Amino acid sequence: MFKKTSLLKTSFLSWALLGTLVFTPVLMSSAAFAVDDDTSTGSVDLSSVRAKIKAANYAAALEELRGLAEDTQQADVYNLLGYTLRKTGDFDTSLTYYNKALQLQPDFKAAREYLGELYVETGNVGKAREQLAALDKLCPGGCEEREDLAKALEGK
Repeated sequence: MFKKTSLLKTSFLSWALLGTLVFTPVLMSSAAFAVDDDTSTGSVDLSSVRAKIKAANYAAALEELRGLAEDTQQADVYNLLGYTLRKTGDFDTSLTYYNKALQLQPDFKAAREYLGELYVETGNVGKAREQLAALDKLCPGGCEEREDLAKALEGK
């Protein structure tokens, strides 16, 4: 009887260890990275999109981002879609994608900054200040996203 119980315990422990090894990388890979961080190791390579946005080639960036959005639900992708759409003047759709990014990752500083900038551009200063307040909480020691939104709000 001792051998049977010992064998069952060993089998259980082996399966538990195997489960830990299999699921730990999955859980760790869900970590989020700021969209402005080119070192992001998210599951989608956005370097091509960032290059197109930097070159103000928004049509090409949108085409690539829409394809990525069909295949993945990633805050970085939605945030860049929002940014690109805002730069092309499609404020309503831009708002939708910033909100999707923040639904997936409420502490996404870049999305909060860009959403605040959208509100500044559309004259909704109160909502922009709400995003600044959120960034104040996310960045108690200050951060680039908070400073950029504060600058956009100057004089408003």
